[in-house]
Amino acid sequence: MAETEVSLLEHLDLSQLTCLNEAQDHTLKSIVADKKRNTGSAYLLSDADEQLLLTLPFNQTVKIRAIALQTSNVSQGPRKIRLITNRPALSFDDVEDEKAVVQEFELSEDDVREGRKIVLRFVRFQSVNNLHIFVVSNQGGEDETRIDAIDIFGMPLMGTRDVSGLKKVEDE
Repeated sequence: MAETEVSLLEHLDLSQLTCLNEAQDHTLKSIVADKKRNTGSAYLLSDADEQLLLTLPFNQTVKIRAIALQTSNVSQGPRKIRLITNRPALSFDDVEDEKAVVQEFELSEDDVREGRKIVLRFVRFQSVNNLHIFVVSNQGGEDETRIDAIDIFGMPLMGTRDVSGLKKVEDE
């Protein structure tokens, strides 16, 4: 029986979401806060240079099959991408380490214009709690990278559950 592939944005833990080098007015949270693919006017923009480091924590363990990144300004769209999984926190120094990278690929202008699904090496993304997306460069060598929408496709692992809503019970 084939497993059903769905958008995993609904399984994001927004309280743990981070993005290094994001512009203050154009954040990662602004494009994923609804837990579905962004179709509004919000977008993520890099700040000091073209690099971005997105940390997408899930509220349960997931299998990831594909990702999609879309932009309305193709020259600012992401080009070279490195994916890293299941690290509690990362800095830009950490993602320069080739051994930490689970998969690396380049997006074409059409990929980012149309928000095409990029199929990943599925065997490397079987049990993911955190997905880190490092945008190394953009299409036009611009100073800023822009992402209007992101989506992650796969499935939650059966037998795991969302524990992000649980509260600690105080002793009485």
